[in-house]
Amino acid sequence: MLSSTLNNANSDTEALAKTPPNDVPETIEHVNALVANDMAAVNQLIKKRLQSEVALVNQMSSYIIHSGGKRLRPVLVLLSARAFGYTGDQHFNLAAIVEFIHTATLLHDDVVDASARRRGQETANALWGNEAAVLVGDFLYSRAFQMMVDTQRMRVMEILAHATNVIAEGEVLQLLNCNDPNTTEQRYLDVIHCKTAKLFEAAAQLGAILCNAPPEQEHAIASYGMHLGTAFQLVDDVLDYSASSETMGKNVGDDLAEGKPTLPLIRAMRQGTKAQSALIRKAIETGGRDNIIDVMTAIESTDAIAYTARKAREEADLAIAQLQNIPVSDYTNALKTLADFSVSRTY
Repeated sequence: MLSSTLNNANSDTEALAKTPPNDVPETIEHVNALVANDMAAVNQLIKKRLQSEVALVNQMSSYIIHSGGKRLRPVLVLLSARAFGYTGDQHFNLAAIVEFIHTATLLHDDVVDASARRRGQETANALWGNEAAVLVGDFLYSRAFQMMVDTQRMRVMEILAHATNVIAEGEVLQLLNCNDPNTTEQRYLDVIHCKTAKLFEAAAQLGAILCNAPPEQEHAIASYGMHLGTAFQLVDDVLDYSASSETMGKNVGDDLAEGKPTLPLIRAMRQGTKAQSALIRKAIETGGRDNIIDVMTAIESTDAIAYTARKAREEADLAIAQLQNIPVSDYTNALKTLADFSVSRTY
């Protein structure tokens, strides 16, 4: 066992798992409460594995890990494992690995995008510089792979190594799309499938792998994760043009400022007037926020936000449909709630 604390978390959650699924988790708070003991163990493990003899690594890693965030990816690992009846402790390790990989991508993303704010705070690169942010991101990647080895399961390493590689490809695809107003909806979806949804897919799939679930169930939960991650990113792109800076923890229109042609912009160019399309094309090509008010007006005058939100709902429904192939439990119900939350959230 990882520690006595993990033992306690495990036994508490096992008792909860034996309870018939009469009380369906209805909100994200209920979902978090369902895995609260498991997440406490994961957080303890994260704190332990962040330790380094290099002080700056400790400082920066702790800052980014503890700067907020929804922690949906590690929660997804925990829910998936419990949904398949897992009673061991390796799901704590896998949840921490997934969080480290995600955090490393954030550190690198903020450098590439020259971002100054995330989750309402200054980014690590804004505080310590790009060089330190990139290198600490590398530390988190390498620590994640050390922890993968600890699982002594080649299938786990295969899934996570492949996911990490696909994420990197997604980052490059997004870079190629930047400042390109001719980016199609399919090219945009290809980016988010690689860059965002792939880690959701891997997180969900790991639970099935831990329990040696039948191939059809492993495929179903992996597909659930892919659709969930796609829905999550689509809503993020909606919020970039419809939520306040305080709610999002970053500046409104950050994607436009970085020249990223997300679906609301692609749709607005397609549905807007010639003048509106030309305005958005120029804004994507040049980046920045000089015309953000006019672009927001163009988006609001079309169905761009509603269209993107509808696509997100479709993805969430596809995710939920995959759960029909998973044994019914409180944890499976929580996975449904997680899909609903991904599209109903306002932050």
